Amino acid sequence: MTIKELIEKRAKVWETAKNFVETHEKEGVLSEEDTMTYNKMEKEIEDLTMSIERQQRALDRDHELSKPMNSPITGKPYVPEMDDKKMTGVKSKEYKNAMLSAMRSNFRNVSNILQEGVDGDGGYLVPEEYDKRLIEVLEGENIMRGLATTITTSGQHKINIAATKPAAAWIEEGGALTFGGATFDQIYLDAYKLHVAIKVTEELLYDNAFGLENYIITQFGKALANAEEDAFLNGDGTGKPLGIFAETGGGQVVSTLTAAIKSDDLIDLVYGLKRPYRKNASFIMNDATLASLRKLKDNNGAYIWQPSYREGEPDRVLGYAVHTSSFAPENAIAFGDYSYYNIGDRGSRSFAELRELFAGNGMIGYVAKERVDGKLVLPEAVKILKLKSE
Repeated sequence: MTIKELIEKRAKVWETAKNFVETHEKEGVLSEEDTMTYNKMEKEIEDLTMSIERQQRALDRDHELSKPMNSPITGKPYVPEMDDKKMTGVKSKEYKNAMLSAMRSNFRNVSNILQEGVDGDGGYLVPEEYDKRLIEVLEGENIMRGLATTITTSGQHKINIAATKPAAAWIEEGGALTFGGATFDQIYLDAYKLHVAIKVTEELLYDNAFGLENYIITQFGKALANAEEDAFLNGDGTGKPLGIFAETGGGQVVSTLTAAIKSDDLIDLVYGLKRPYRKNASFIMNDATLASLRKLKDNNGAYIWQPSYREGEPDRVLGYAVHTSSFAPENAIAFGDYSYYNIGDRGSRSFAELRELFAGNGMIGYVAKERVDGKLVLPEAVKILKLKSE
């Protein structure tokens, strides 16, 4: 089924589920048999949602990987040779081809041009074209990459924060001026090392029919994205980024529930966020948490969860977009403007090959490395609702 057909089917199942509850609910309670029937419909909604998201990610990935390798020059005939002469170092076509040749030959065929990209640990910097496409994979797999502000850093990056602001005061004609002091805090984005390693058989490596380039980009991108998203959400800042759900340095906790969540709790969460931040705010929660919210209604009897009816649009709760992540804690919900979460990418990613480690097994090892940090620079921009622990 196409994404559009899946969305339409999910909408029909959701309408059926709502009507079922309204016609079978007695004094706010469903019978045991009716509850089982409703749970089956809810499970179907969850399965359809997962299928929609999976197909959308596949389409996005296909779109990115099918992009042309070069951008045409408008107004002039396109001459590839001219581009090659302009590009040098890791940007050049020669560097990319030399990298592929070296990988396929177990790094026995190493061109002198690769010496331009050797990093401090003996690896080879990812060609610029690869690095850009790896970033695109990360953005497609990692919800925080699409919501946060990304900065490319060359060293420790300092961010100045206004801790106190000057206040206006009324004075009488000819009265003396009063001066208030503005103070500033500083937040530093450092660089923590993240790596992913894979093994490839020699037969597969030397087989030109195997799409080595796309395989490595996709697999490395997924692995890095998963590790990043976990850290951007839950990291404690020790050897990894500081996440938005972190107890210290993360979003501000508005309340901790002692009973099951109600629609009023989410309304309090939304309006606990200052109005300027609400304009670009959205929810982040675990998939299991969203499943429990589907049953909640507002004071007018309307469901607070609204499924998306268009491709590429997220579901909504109380009119705000909902982003789900398997790494988000099941006992907390975040609501805020995540552009105030800053991700610092330190330089380019690099490849290294493990020449001897798997030689006896007929395998070749590859390692991709990156250095990245992340912090919420304004904790008041994100509010956290703690749920009752089961």
